[in-house]
Amino acid sequence: MTTNTRERADLLESLARHRYFLTHTVRGLTDEQARRRSSPPSELTPGGLIKHVSATEAQWADFVVRGPEAMAMTPESYQAHLDAFVLGEGETLADVLDGYAAVAARTDELVRTVDLDAEQPLPEAPWFEPGAAWSARRVFLHVIAETAQHAGHADFLREAIDGQKTMG
Repeated sequence: MTTNTRERADLLESLARHRYFLTHTVRGLTDEQARRRSSPPSELTPGGLIKHVSATEAQWADFVVRGPEAMAMTPESYQAHLDAFVLGEGETLADVLDGYAAVAARTDELVRTVDLDAEQPLPEAPWFEPGAAWSARRVFLHVIAETAQHAGHADFLREAIDGQKTMG
């Protein structure tokens, strides 16, 4: 196995592990429970978190392929960003999980096939260093970190609903 193949396998395994932890937190929840906010009051909901992680991963995968225009912020894309935190009345947890699985499959294919050293310039934003560029590898590591962080949030929210914990 070449180093590049091992590296890709490690990236895929990390993505799969943290996606599992994230989606495991909502297993067995009803759509109503997936919309429930925690106490103390928070806008975050389990279903909204899954939807947000899915949208964010899809955007970063687009960035790997298309560059900074995939991250362009317009009034419509900003509203979509805000909407991605909410499991709407017409949406089901099953639909959101199916959408996330499709996003994950696309990202996994990119991990397997793109040049991990290929860089794209980051868009101008206060949270990015001016003039910085990220390699595909750096983007995938960022997606892993984001997924892991939000899996922790989801675990906390799930425990507040019915006491279930992902790890423990």
